[in-house]
Amino acid sequence: MKTKFLFFFAFIYTSLLFSQIVIEGKVFSNTNEPLEGAFIYFSNTSIGTLANSNGEFRLKIKEGNYDLVVSYLGFKSSMIKVRNSSLLNVNVKLYPSNDLLDEVTVKKVVYDQKWRDNLLRFKKAFFGGTKFADECFILNEKDIRFEFDSKTKTLTAFARKPLLIENHALGYLITYDLVDFSLNDNKFVFHGYSQFKNLKKYLKKKWIKNRKIAYNGSRMHFFRSLLNKNHESEGFRVDHIKRAKNNERPSDEKIRKAEAYFEKSGETYTQKKIKLLRTALDSATNVLNKAKLPKYRDYLYQRNITNSDIVSVLDSNVKLNFKNSLLVTYIQEKEEETYRKRTFNGLKEIDNSQASTIMLLEGPVTIFPFGVVEKPTSVYNKGYWIFEAFAHSLPLDYDPYKN
Repeated sequence: MKTKFLFFFAFIYTSLLFSQIVIEGKVFSNTNEPLEGAFIYFSNTSIGTLANSNGEFRLKIKEGNYDLVVSYLGFKSSMIKVRNSSLLNVNVKLYPSNDLLDEVTVKKVVYDQKWRDNLLRFKKAFFGGTKFADECFILNEKDIRFEFDSKTKTLTAFARKPLLIENHALGYLITYDLVDFSLNDNKFVFHGYSQFKNLKKYLKKKWIKNRKIAYNGSRMHFFRSLLNKNHESEGFRVDHIKRAKNNERPSDEKIRKAEAYFEKSGETYTQKKIKLLRTALDSATNVLNKAKLPKYRDYLYQRNITNSDIVSVLDSNVKLNFKNSLLVTYIQEKEEETYRKRTFNGLKEIDNSQASTIMLLEGPVTIFPFGVVEKPTSVYNKGYWIFEAFAHSLPLDYDPYKN
């Protein structure tokens, strides 16, 4: 019996050894000088290191698919895709970042009320609206630059340096390399590379509890449940929804004519309820009132769909693969009180739950084992997941069953 136990232990230990990725290499400049202190980390994990005086580094991580990021102050960051390699040797050459950002982002910034207003919009969208968002702080806010396009009403954000973020709700210090951020009335997109560290050596009970709350019902949780084929037992209900044109909203042509009427007449548009359309002013006002309605509405047409309706195996990879959109409802946790949408586009049927939608923008996309998709910008989300945003972000190596 003892021999069997030893053999079993040895088998597990050997398996663990062979299920690791070991990556080593050297970081140097475009003039072939070693870059001591270069920061090398697996994106969205807590695993990273600094290059030594010779620019050399070595890292280990569990087998999987990752983005390895190499950064150094004053140089453009480099990203290397690591895909299930047991051993990888790389030499990384970094180039000066003089031309990394356009003149909009490097010109002198005036930290006036306009900048502060843009920063407030940025943080509200980036961190989300939950209680955890109130405990997130950017330590180097003045490294953020903003540009606003008045035609598209889009706010774009850039960062000259990686953002240093303290999340006191989850107990993380996060280095975040912002790649993309844009926000308007119709769409919100952000993307970047994160490196997580614990704020303290010993975790507070509050952090352990809050990390589990952040994980429950999250995108990471949902994607992992799809890979494990147990999304229903994990508390997710998934319905298929279709999008159709909203006939209550006026056509773009009618909206343009109404806007032109106000411009020509010199009248000022004021939103007010119009009971009877007696004049051209009434008609134009009524059109612009309805212009704020969504162009499309979602309609539920298939309830409680199965795992095989959501994912498929293509080229040995598990992929999200569905048409139209999914309504994902997590039934084991309530919405926060500050989330005012008690119904979700008229589709939410389960009270005291969290509802989100997910749509594929570029066809099937691979789900990696730790619960993320290969190309995050190819998946569009709305609903509670957007409300949680970055304040609920967890590293890929987070395990909800361990402290």
